[in-house]
Formats: sequence, C-alpha cells, structure tokens
Amino acid sequence: MNDRSDAGSVGRVRAALAAAGHPDTIRRFGQSTRTSEDAARAVGCAVGAIAKSLIFRAAGSGRPVLAIASGAHRVDPARITQAAGTAVQRAEALWVRETTGFAIGGVAPVGHLTPPLVLLDDALWAYPEIWAAAGAPDAVFATTAEHLLALTGGQRTLLAQPAPG
Repeated sequence: MNDRSDAGSVGRVRAALAAAGHPDTIRRFGQSTRTSEDAARAVGCAVGAIAKSLIFRAAGSGRPVLAIASGAHRVDPARITQAAGTAVQRAEALWVRETTGFAIGGVAPVGHLTPPLVLLDDALWAYPEIWAAAGAPDAVFATTAEHLLALTGGQRTLLAQPAPG
C-alpha cells in the first residue's frame, strides 16, 4: 500500500527524496518493517537487499553516525569507529528520536533533524535495488546503493563483521 500523506517523519523523508530529485518510492505496509527480516518479508526481497540503519553517537562531539548496512550482515563497531575517525557508542532510543527525529525501527537515511555522518556498507552494492526505512516502523522506500550514497552524501566503506573462520 502506498502512502502519499506528508505528515510526520514519513513526510520529512518524502520531502528529502523530492528535494534530491529521487522518485517517491515510499511504501507503507499493514505490518512491521522494523527488522530486516520483517521488511524483506513485506517487500518480497532478499534480507540482504534491506538497507538497515543503525545510529551511533560519536565520542566527544556527540554527532550522530549513521551506519547503513545490508540486512544480511552484522556491523563491526571497530570498522564504524575507523571509518568515522572517532570512537562511537550505540545510541539510546530517546537520544535517537530527539537527535534524528526518527524512532528506532524507522530511522531513515535522509530527513534527519541533525545531519549525521553517513557510512554505507560495501555489501549494499551487491543488490540492484535496495529498500531503506522511510521514517516509520511500517514504511520503506526503494532505491539503489549509488542513489543512497548520493542522497546521503555518505561514505562507502566496509562495515560488515568479518566472516567467521
């Protein structure tokens, strides 16, 4: 089901996409898309094609750091620290909402109240189409890794944990 309303967090994402000239591909579902597995099930795609957003807090400055990774991988905090150039810590839910304007489970890569440092995992480029959160726990939008890189002004880097073995 598509949602064309411009209210709240989803509206901020829609406005950010429009301002960047990105098509409005936001879709809302009658079910949760909070987790990568939930989103993949709702969309009908591979879990790896879900661009999950993880917010960290930079040590010292407190600047938000947004790590966007494939839903099929766990991120390595040491790689996030290295790419960010500063130590990071997982952010608390209240801080995430106050700083980004999004609740955990709906943190979009665009439309933040405080612009984050954005890091995109290399694994996203393995998929011709990816789906990212669109500001609510039941909303996602379709894009590509290249478009997401341009939309966010982010940095492409390796964030996934090394494979065991």
